[in-house]
Amino acid sequence: MNRKINFILLIVLFFFSCKSKKPNYIDYYNKVYAIDSALLVNKDTLSTIKEYKRLFRKYPPIQNERIEEYENYIKYADRYNKNFGGHKSLDKLITQAAPYWKYKREDADFFKLYKKYGIDSITVEQKVNEWKKGLNKALIDSFSIAFERDQFNERSGPAVEINDRKNASLLLWTLKNYGYPSKQKIGLLGNNNRFMPMGILLNHMAGSENYEYFKVKLLEYVRSGECTPRDYIEMVDKHQYINYSEPVYGVFRHYSSPGFNASDSARINKNRKAIGFPSLKQSSNITKNFQKKIKQQ
Repeated sequence: MNRKINFILLIVLFFFSCKSKKPNYIDYYNKVYAIDSALLVNKDTLSTIKEYKRLFRKYPPIQNERIEEYENYIKYADRYNKNFGGHKSLDKLITQAAPYWKYKREDADFFKLYKKYGIDSITVEQKVNEWKKGLNKALIDSFSIAFERDQFNERSGPAVEINDRKNASLLLWTLKNYGYPSKQKIGLLGNNNRFMPMGILLNHMAGSENYEYFKVKLLEYVRSGECTPRDYIEMVDKHQYINYSEPVYGVFRHYSSPGFNASDSARINKNRKAIGFPSLKQSSNITKNFQKKIKQQ
């Protein structure tokens, strides 16, 4: 009897440990790029829908800026009359699109999708405004000042070093007290519509005396899905660049650049995969497809 009880307890503990384990978004990103690559090669939309559905069962969706996998999944599923979760999934999509709302609200196809399911543009706007109300006002105030400071005098003169030091202190304080200042915490537009892309601020932390701390700590937030791999690897490669060291991720060098040999490519692609970023060639293809899409709009 005791053995049976112990066995049941072990199963229950195993179940809850699996449920409480946080998903690693580096795996998520790699799967997104694999699905996107397969779609471009095979043109198999139905298979893509299945793969994305399987992915989003395991991971709450995060929109890759140039792939928009969750939005595309919903659009593909709708086009083929496949169940994507209805209003619940459309609400999730709003929270992913909300940080880019200044630009997204001009996307007529986005509103057509919602209208098809009985959600008018006024309701969508209301949901975006509700999302904005849930942002951290204290952090928005602080980072609005930080981004203004970051671009002071077009980053020239002796104030640059002082301002970067102040912003490093703010970032340290934020990480310790609030976690990573993601788009879902502070949005992309601060006070007076100040543009606040964290990648720019992190890039300027590459020369900070706190760089080694940021390098280790921010990797945790890449895994949690709050810090994008691109923002992280640009900071790391910028640090390598200013210290005359070889690039880790090849962000500032194209794979076809002179002197960029096959061994460099293999090493860099391996490093990229480890952080959840596409290979040099796939990254180039994604950029080309993104630019083509922009021209068609």
